[in-house]
Amino acid sequence: MLVVKKFGGTSVGNKERIFNVAKRCIEEYQQGNDVVVVLSAMGKSTDELIAKAKDINPNPPKRELDMLVSVGEQISVSLMAMAMAQLGVPAVSLNAFQVAMHTTSDYTNARLRSIDVERIRAELDSRKIVLITGFQGVDKFDNVTTLGRGGSDTTAVALAAVLKADKCEIYTDVDGVYTADPRIVHDAQKLGEITYDEMLELASLGAGVLHNRSVEMAKKYGVQLVVRSSLNTNEGTIVKENAKMEKMLVSGVACDKNIALIAVCGLQDQPGVAFKLFNHLAHHNINVDVILQSVGHDGTKDISFTVSTDNLDEALSVMEQHRQTSLICEKIDVDRNVSKVSVVGAGMVSNAGVAAKMFEALYDAGINIQMISTSEIKISVLIDEQYTEQAMNAIHDMFINAAK
Repeated sequence: MLVVKKFGGTSVGNKERIFNVAKRCIEEYQQGNDVVVVLSAMGKSTDELIAKAKDINPNPPKRELDMLVSVGEQISVSLMAMAMAQLGVPAVSLNAFQVAMHTTSDYTNARLRSIDVERIRAELDSRKIVLITGFQGVDKFDNVTTLGRGGSDTTAVALAAVLKADKCEIYTDVDGVYTADPRIVHDAQKLGEITYDEMLELASLGAGVLHNRSVEMAKKYGVQLVVRSSLNTNEGTIVKENAKMEKMLVSGVACDKNIALIAVCGLQDQPGVAFKLFNHLAHHNINVDVILQSVGHDGTKDISFTVSTDNLDEALSVMEQHRQTSLICEKIDVDRNVSKVSVVGAGMVSNAGVAAKMFEALYDAGINIQMISTSEIKISVLIDEQYTEQAMNAIHDMFINAAK
């Protein structure tokens, strides 16, 4: 049996935890299984490297930033190989170049194109545990790239897919996937299982358990995931195509504070204006989320939308570049003090009144809604950031606790 295990930064944050992970992987190995391990950088080391970069240059070139932050994972895998050697088990550490994990050239947010498996197969055939750097790849020019924050999950799922692994286990510092972030909602419940679609929505909407692109890939290639804790042996949450027959109305509540609201006011009210605005942003790989168009005055309209705070400065720069030509407007306003709170559940499709219940919970808590976005299995609202935790608890009480 071939098993892929991924461990996050907190799981390998110090010597004690490195040896804890080493022993768990060795247990699997000693059962006769082939073991591939994907590691993130230790603790907060990626954040520390980014801080060093911005101390030198507040707007560092993305290529050089990838070159810098990729060393974090190399430190993790090499130290883990040393720990396993100390415990008497052969292991080999490989970075993205040695494996050949081919990606696009979109620095800081590259996408995997293909993975060469010959080296990995050879090392497994020699009965070694193979340790691979997460989060990184190489483009066609042999430049180092990274897959975006949380990208080690995507590395693990991609390896499980190409190696046709029997299991893909994602280890974190929590026991599995919860109905809400247990640090915010203290009575959040752990889910035994969840569908790919629900997990993808939760991951995309701010739940930090899994990288959203890892869930996309797992669904595409049929990789069944198990999310579990590296700090205990409790059963985790299974992420798969179909979950229980009797679905809860709502599977989870998520929040995302890493967003900003941009309002472009006084645009010409004529065909093609929205296309030009969002096309300019798309050309710079800037993702836009919640969108609201409203009637302005004297033949104008206003368009408001949200972007990740990581993309805010670039989005504003792009719009300013075109403000005198295709994006003539009166003003561009920015609100950084917003957050997005969402409910997700496959059971919502066949149940009327979910939005009304969510809005009722916010009304009872005295929280104003700025914007609303819906799909078949999620409803998101934009609110003032200071009310995020209050909103999460109110909505969780309305849907999850009331369903007990």
